[in-house]
Amino acid sequence: MDRILVGLDASKRATEVLDAAVDLVQRTGGKLQLFRAVGLPAEMPTNIWSMPPSQVIETFLSTARADLEELSKRVPPDLLEGTTAQVGVAWDAICAYAHEHDVDLIVIGSHGYGLLDRLVGTTAAKIVNHADRSVLVVRPKGGLGTNAAT
Repeated sequence: MDRILVGLDASKRATEVLDAAVDLVQRTGGKLQLFRAVGLPAEMPTNIWSMPPSQVIETFLSTARADLEELSKRVPPDLLEGTTAQVGVAWDAICAYAHEHDVDLIVIGSHGYGLLDRLVGTTAAKIVNHADRSVLVVRPKGGLGTNAAT
């Protein structure tokens, strides 16, 4: 596996997912591409931020880039291909990026813990069902019961 895409969110579990990907790439060779998608849910009112939606999105992108930069410090430099933050629905953006950049494997966390995830299905499930390549789903250490609030 030469190219591994690591889909990361803003949860505390992102470091677990990244550490699992680093462990994998150290054993198999290749490089990691860290990825985060950001966006506004269509049903969320944008007037609550007192700024235009484009500025809200740019703020989210800036934060995502900074978070990815910080997370990238956990990856040995010779194993890091790069970081990407882009606007989009997470599952769709990850699948599209993996296809467009011909990655060999997608690594993601098992699921988010927000109410929206519980209502409409998880990002992980959608990636597993829609990706045109293999997906490694990283489960929480100790099972869901120990990390359900993170």
